Parts: sequence; C-alpha cells; structure tokens
Amino acid sequence: MDFRSHTTLGRTGLSVSRLGIAASYGVPAAAMERAFHQYGVNVFYWGSRRKEGMRDALVRLKGTHRDRLVIAFQSYDKSGLVMRRFHEQGLRTLGIDCADLLILGWMMRGAPRGRMLDTALRLKEEGKVRHLAASSHNRPLLGRMVADGRLPIDVYMLRYNAAHRGAERDIFPRIPEKAPPGIMAYTATRWGQLLDPGRMPPGEEALTAADCYRFALTDLRVDLVMTGPRTAEELEENLRTLELGPLTDGEMERVRRIGDHVYGKGRR
Repeated sequence: MDFRSHTTLGRTGLSVSRLGIAASYGVPAAAMERAFHQYGVNVFYWGSRRKEGMRDALVRLKGTHRDRLVIAFQSYDKSGLVMRRFHEQGLRTLGIDCADLLILGWMMRGAPRGRMLDTALRLKEEGKVRHLAASSHNRPLLGRMVADGRLPIDVYMLRYNAAHRGAERDIFPRIPEKAPPGIMAYTATRWGQLLDPGRMPPGEEALTAADCYRFALTDLRVDLVMTGPRTAEELEENLRTLELGPLTDGEMERVRRIGDHVYGKGRR
C-alpha cells in the first residue's frame, strides 16, 4: 500500500491527497503544479503568509482543475473585523468564488465563538467557503471539540509528530465513529528538529522528511499531513512519502525512539 490514493476528509466529503502544501515557505509555482499533475497533490493551504508561488500555481490550475482542488484559507482574527476583508481579497486574487476550507487559527482558550464564528458562518452561508476548520496546540481543548458534534466545525488541524504524540491520547480516541471530522496534521518534522543529526541518539542517523510524514500518516485517523517546503528539491523529497507508504513495525519503533530522545523523554 502507498499513500498516492486520495482519501475522504471526514464528513466534508472532500477527496484529498495525503499530503497538502502550505504556501508560507516559498516553494516555486512550477514545483506545486508538478506535484498536482504527477502525484495528485490537491490540497493547497494559502494561509496568512500568501506567497506568490502558490498564488501563481492556483491561478493556473483552477482554470481547468478547480473541481479537483481543495483550497484552504486561514484567519487568526478573533474579532471577526478583518476576517471578511482578508477572505474576500484572497478569493479575488485567485479568481475563485469560494474557498473549500476556512481554518480558524490558534484556538487556545475555547471553541470558536462570538464575532469570529458569526463572521465565518456568514461567509459560509454566502457560499464563500464550503467548510469551517479549527487549529490549536491545545490538545485537551481539541479533544473536547472533536467529540462535540454540535460545533459547526468539520475539520481539525493539530500538531502531531514523533516527538509530540499526545494526540494519540487526547484527541484520536475522541473522534466519533459516525460522521467524523477531518483530521489534518502539521509540524510533522517538529520544525526540522527530527531531521537534525545533532539531535539524534548516539549511533542513529537523522530521520528524513519522508520518515516524519509517513509516521503521521501511518495512523489511519490522520487524513492528511501538511508540508511546508521552501524549494522544489525539498518538495520532491517530501513527495517520496506518497510512494513509500506506511512505516513498518521496525521503522515505527525507530521513529518513536528518536522522537522520545528529541523530546527529552518528558511530558507530552
């Protein structure tokens, strides 16, 4: 089995690639277009740092492939005052009518509420976004949100890597079997620390980026993992994840052992 086949992003019904690409780090447009055409990567996260490379790639791809693209915007605006303007500006820039996801970012103290949620829901009612998502580093909070079927959130974006495995305790067991939300993981390399030879246990080679993404995707409760390459070469290395497929038991043991060492064997 490999990871090249698409999966369904929870109850959204969206067909998504197992890797998604974030715009913030500057990967060139041509590399993203190649990832779409040759590897089927169709999730593009055009967040708060909207780089030209992803803009140019999406403008070209949406002309004939809009129905296959999953385009995510993000807002950190708790007041809701600038969310609409920023969202609509993004739609105009890309020349699209609707984003597939609007991620309400940095929810650390509670579920989305007040003007932030009201504005997001109005954008959805107006057909300017298809589904709402939420992201947070607060795992207990995300666990409660994931289990609460009353919230108008269809996708959750969470930190999950070999050094930070707390989602296995706080979030994954709380995903409902009926109409589950989509789960997107990020920081798979722990901001590059899992790739750093200087942080490895004695005698261990550093993990590759593909090792890190495969770790997250081997858990079947994770629908997709976001990657933030800076160059075409980095993206090409990350795309090996899709060909290699899940970690074997032996590989998983090694990756977890390295994750424990990098974390310092402390509380998760």
